[in-house]
Amino acid sequence: MLRSLLISTCILAGAAQASEDIPDQYPGSLLYSKPVEFIPGVYSAIGATAPPTYDNAGHNNNLSFIVTGDGVVVINGGASYLLAEALHKEIKALTDQPVKLVLNENGQGHAMLGNSYWADQGVKIVAHVDAAHEIEEFGGASLRAHQNRLLERADQTRVVMPDETFEDSYPISMGGMEIEARYLGPAHSPGDIVVWLPAQSLVISGDMAFHERMLPIFEHTYTADWLETWDTEFEALGATYVIPGHGHPTNMDQVRRYTKGYLEYLREKVGAHLDAGGDLAEAYYVDQSPYAHLDTFEELATKNAGRVYEQMEFE
Repeated sequence: MLRSLLISTCILAGAAQASEDIPDQYPGSLLYSKPVEFIPGVYSAIGATAPPTYDNAGHNNNLSFIVTGDGVVVINGGASYLLAEALHKEIKALTDQPVKLVLNENGQGHAMLGNSYWADQGVKIVAHVDAAHEIEEFGGASLRAHQNRLLERADQTRVVMPDETFEDSYPISMGGMEIEARYLGPAHSPGDIVVWLPAQSLVISGDMAFHERMLPIFEHTYTADWLETWDTEFEALGATYVIPGHGHPTNMDQVRRYTKGYLEYLREKVGAHLDAGGDLAEAYYVDQSPYAHLDTFEELATKNAGRVYEQMEFE
């Protein structure tokens, strides 16, 4: 009952945030919001459901951590050295246990640029092999973009590669807790992983799942593959609780609606447009009104439609 109430509260809080532009919720820290305990021992500092800006210090994804009883596992390096340092300050206020491991959910800047801080603390950093390739190839460009955007808030940030990579799964047994980082298959970006806590029936989904904001479809995001991974692997987890890559902690119904549901809806609309002989210029404006309430709709909807058209044209 308590957990159900907490999930409902998170969903309502998320709906309120998605419906209005809320400024920094934690002025005393570079973090956009103070970490909250979703279930016992599992915390997340919820990022802004908006693009990265100077004001949100690049904290527009969820920075989560698990207090195990014998050390802390952090999920996401963060967007900068100083943002990771701010998260560590919050962890130290909650527990004397040391941070022993950082997992990068993918190779995007807001997941890995804070590796520079964690490396300086001697913490082991782990990512999927494809995410490591992304960091190696595009990390410099991500760093420059964040430096231009964050200015002095990007001070001390540098690109640091993971200490270890994996291909399928990375099991962690710590303090009586069983945790597994898993690569389920192609999804939002190369090397996307989820962090699965089977005993708690909780998944920290990374960018496999979005909530409260529109998901972006990149040039390398293949929506048919993402949907296949969702149906065959992500649903098979049977998770009760979900901490998504973006948006408040919630449940499978909500992330299914705003991730799988959106991808299926957009592909249906673009497919009908293709069947009618429509061209790319018109495809940008297929109806996406059922999702117009989501944050980042204005920034992403037309781009998403164009990219799905380009994909489906050759499927």
